[in-house]
Amino acid sequence: MSTSASKKVIYAALAGNLLIAITKFIAAAMTGSAAMLSEGIHSVVDTGNQGLLLYGLWRSRKPADEQFPFGHGKEVYFWSFVVALMIFAVGSGVSIYEGVHRLISPQPMEKVLVNYIVIGLAMLFEGGSWLFAVKEFSRIKGRRGFIEAVHRDKNPSVFVVLFEDSAAMLGLLVALAGIIIGQVTGDPRWDGIASIVIGLILGGTAAWLAWETKSLLVGESALPEVVSDIRRLAAETPEVEHVNEVLTLHMGPEFILVNLSVDFDDRIHGDQVERAIQELDRRIKEAHPLVKRVFIEGEARRAGTTVDES
Repeated sequence: MSTSASKKVIYAALAGNLLIAITKFIAAAMTGSAAMLSEGIHSVVDTGNQGLLLYGLWRSRKPADEQFPFGHGKEVYFWSFVVALMIFAVGSGVSIYEGVHRLISPQPMEKVLVNYIVIGLAMLFEGGSWLFAVKEFSRIKGRRGFIEAVHRDKNPSVFVVLFEDSAAMLGLLVALAGIIIGQVTGDPRWDGIASIVIGLILGGTAAWLAWETKSLLVGESALPEVVSDIRRLAAETPEVEHVNEVLTLHMGPEFILVNLSVDFDDRIHGDQVERAIQELDRRIKEAHPLVKRVFIEGEARRAGTTVDES
């Protein structure tokens, strides 16, 4: 997915979460609902997270320099990981704390109707942001399943927003259930239980996001089909006797680094090797626009190099 498309998803989520946070805090102050307070905190965290994602995208576009010769593409991975930590530490932690506090010291809710109005508005705003994120993610995932698409996507900003919005929608349903049950039974502890459940939802979301972004931050290879095609292009080069290794690394969502180890024909001269390298470099970049840098090493054929190392 392009950076511009990612930004549209994040801007939509940021605007929606900011409006929702304000209405939730007003409702929490008027009614004393712990679940609504947790939801307000959740929306504030989400708003801040969208700001961090935008900052990460901006940083990732900085050009390469002497200190960072391959650019700053991994900034978006780092800030996506920070977002996961924020959801866990702030969103989940505060929600669970507030819920436990309300269980220990239950307080009756006031002006419950306000909560229902705010939850309805929040579902409207959050639902719009969620549908926008789902539409963009569905477009890039194609026919692949949801989990497979998340694993394969090298731009985490969209699925981070999708995860956040999904957790928010689920949290709103839990908050609504807690308020309704508490009102029907007259037991305010249900509000605290709802707050704890919301915290657990946020914690689970954060753990999944952290897991998905960790591998990108550490360094993932290009997709298997890309690696396989690069190997094919190298093997089809007349001057190449054998392809030893194809090593790839995502330096960012739109930057793949390729390192090739090949065995050149011993009968060709140095200038022929140079021309072969230039031509192979051109063909790889032409076939895969995300490949920005290609390094080709000339090495004798290695024993047991039938398995691709990517």
